[in-house]
Amino acid sequence: METKENKMGVMPEGRLLATMAVPMMFSMLFQALYNVVDSYFVSRVSQDAFTALSLAFPLQALIIGLGGGTGLGVNALIARSLGERRQDLADRVANTGVVLFALCGALFAVLGLTVSEPFFRAQTDVPAIIEAGTTYCTICIGCSFGIFFQFCFERFLQATGRTSLSMITQVTGALINMILDPVLIFGLLGFPAMGVRGAAIATVFGQIVAALMGLFMNLRKNPEIHLRLSEMRWHGGIVKEVYKIGFPSILMQSVSSLLVFSLNQILLTFSTVATAVYGAYFKLQSFIFMPVFGLNNGMIPIISYNFGAHRPDRVNKTIRLSVVTAMSIMAAGLLIFELFPAQLMRIFNADGEMLAQGIPALRIIATHFVLAGFCIIAGSVCQAIGNPIHSLLISVCRQMVALLPAAYLLSLTRRLELVWLAFPIAELVSLTLSVYFLRRTMRRMHEQIGD
Repeated sequence: METKENKMGVMPEGRLLATMAVPMMFSMLFQALYNVVDSYFVSRVSQDAFTALSLAFPLQALIIGLGGGTGLGVNALIARSLGERRQDLADRVANTGVVLFALCGALFAVLGLTVSEPFFRAQTDVPAIIEAGTTYCTICIGCSFGIFFQFCFERFLQATGRTSLSMITQVTGALINMILDPVLIFGLLGFPAMGVRGAAIATVFGQIVAALMGLFMNLRKNPEIHLRLSEMRWHGGIVKEVYKIGFPSILMQSVSSLLVFSLNQILLTFSTVATAVYGAYFKLQSFIFMPVFGLNNGMIPIISYNFGAHRPDRVNKTIRLSVVTAMSIMAAGLLIFELFPAQLMRIFNADGEMLAQGIPALRIIATHFVLAGFCIIAGSVCQAIGNPIHSLLISVCRQMVALLPAAYLLSLTRRLELVWLAFPIAELVSLTLSVYFLRRTMRRMHEQIGD
């Protein structure tokens, strides 16, 4: 009996991208809302507590990088295997993926318990920031197995086109976190007031619930993936293929973590307020970038599936639709940041000095948004089709060759507003490389599977 083909190979491209990407965009937007709400409550504890969360981001970015990169590799490999009608390989990838995510959680449990305090002492000598940051990272990093398994089971759902179920798990975890934040931070409903510790506990609990829900969805609602405890073992060949696709993404996020750490050091030469402004920007920009990343997550399995099924016309149309959508979202974000910077900064209880520094910062940085929309899609296309080194080169050149040196040189002027110009400067470099590598990748695809 002929196996019914997955919708990624037959549904019209526009409707397919909408059904795949819109749930992911919504869930990622909800994740962005959670990030802002989390920081909103912490900023009410003190500005030092808010600054501690800003300085903690590089460590959290490493988790996102390792989990997201591993998930990207697993996602693309499962989708490609299904496109090639190789169910046995898809199952083997999924079961190996569970093992990989478990090992990732164990690694960061050790890191969270050992490096949190030295990490903060290397950045600042303010006792309140060190104490708050150490407490937050010890819990969030040390108990990160929840977010790793959340990545794992959500990527299985995405790889088979069940992005609506993935959205449910993400939204549920974030919603629980948002509800628990004020309860545990300020001591409501009979709970003791725990401040930053409460924010960390709420985060970890929400991640664990999302992971458990993701496991349930895969066992009961995802017939294209068969998880079996007896099959969960190390398969070297599959691990190699997963990280062939995902390692550039991991390295890119690691470079991003190093970038944020280094930029914080540059900004600390001005004041701790400057780092708080950068932290506020990072939370706010997630409202714009997260939907594009959600679009990305919906696009990648479509491209991988149809690449595996030798359907370049569907690949091409999906890319065009994704680029137009991403740049439109970024254009809307640009308008919001240019028109309402003061209102955005006041979300984080910004005072006079923070407003004075934050308003020009948001307006200057936002000028690169539209170009970034194209570059994000271009890099992900390279990864999905099997040229991840291209997206790696784009990211490294943008951040370490352009953005960081530009920020350092501009900081020598001792004019903080000029430092923010490093972002649009770096995006121009990224755009040039993205156009070049996307053209090369598409040419190589057509040579492999025809026109």
